Amino acid sequence: MSVYRAVLFDFFGTLTRSVQRGPQHADIARALGADPDALVGVLDRTFRARACGSFGSAEATLRWVIEQVGGDTRPSAIRAAMPARVDALRADTQLRPDAVSALTAIRSRGARTAVISDCTHELPAFLPGLPVAPLLDAQIYSVELGVCKPDPEIYLTACDRLGVAPADCLYVGDGGSHELTGAAAVGMTPVRLAAPDLANHLVFDADTNFAGRTVRSLTEVLTLIDHVPAMI
Repeated sequence: MSVYRAVLFDFFGTLTRSVQRGPQHADIARALGADPDALVGVLDRTFRARACGSFGSAEATLRWVIEQVGGDTRPSAIRAAMPARVDALRADTQLRPDAVSALTAIRSRGARTAVISDCTHELPAFLPGLPVAPLLDAQIYSVELGVCKPDPEIYLTACDRLGVAPADCLYVGDGGSHELTGAAAVGMTPVRLAAPDLANHLVFDADTNFAGRTVRSLTEVLTLIDHVPAMI
């Protein structure tokens, strides 16, 4: 039996291995007549705004980005690039080897699960097809909610959808977006995933001052949620 009613996970760098942008992003830039390095620069500078949905739909967002680097913004060109954009993000994403087993074990202990991700429009398009999707009781995407971590609303929305209080939640993340201090601020118990591969992870607004509990793998999270009855 779990001592927590729910375990909430970050996605990129937590349920997945370290993320870096692969070559498909450069291919998209070239297909739209834009300089790849300039495109990556815009993507880096505007991640938070894009993850909050500030530029509208997926097509509107890509059009805005391409406009910043002088590329082809014709509606037909943008529409043609949309599937490649989803494919590029999916290609950057590799689930951790123990993601499915850890989620399965957590649910077998009676706890609910959720993902809370600061993400752009692409993640909601491909996460439902991943093996972890059936093991998540709620999927909270910043781009759909209009706020990013550490805004309290993103955590409290997860609690509402799961029917639990923040105090009953364990939050696991690599520490991007000040997510750990944000989780603690609403009353959750935060845990940093410090897997070795994260040394090269693409991260924004890291929670560098977090001094709480740390685990090295998703499997290790199970040791934090198992209830050990007191000896009589």
